[in-house]
Amino acid sequence: MTEQNRAPLPHDFHPEVPSFSVTSEDLSPGGDLGDAQVLSGGNLSPQLRWEGFPEGTKSFAVTCFDPDAPTGSGFWHWVLFDLPVSVTELPAGAGSGKFESLPAGAVHARNDYGTKDFGGAAPPAGERHRYVFTVYAVDQEKLGPDSDASPAAVGFHLRFHTLARAQLIGEYASPEG
Repeated sequence: MTEQNRAPLPHDFHPEVPSFSVTSEDLSPGGDLGDAQVLSGGNLSPQLRWEGFPEGTKSFAVTCFDPDAPTGSGFWHWVLFDLPVSVTELPAGAGSGKFESLPAGAVHARNDYGTKDFGGAAPPAGERHRYVFTVYAVDQEKLGPDSDASPAAVGFHLRFHTLARAQLIGEYASPEG
């Protein structure tokens, strides 16, 4: 997929909001995802840490979206919300397995794999895709949807309740078939 054929980023269609900072020990901006974040590898959510979010933030949401998936609508790899405002870091694997590192009350909605967790990168053979990890500062403690909500429904709520957002984009190229 050439740069000119790449899909727009998900926030290109949302209202502008302030940004804040998100960093990761597992991802560098524009760098390649490690084997740990690949579906056929470790299939683990990356470590994420954020700061500089606005006053009035009452909770956070974290998503991972592949805008380059050959679906016409992208592919949601991770949809997590209702993280308490006191949580400003998720360790690697927090969105995977038994969720022991997630605080009580955090909600995983189903991803496009149909599971309620982090699903790693798995582009078609020979394709390089972007993975947009976004942390949203939310103006309510509870966003509203439950774990059966689609990623689109969660995104709808986030559109109206996001105070600011931070994003980190990694890439992954699947080996040739």
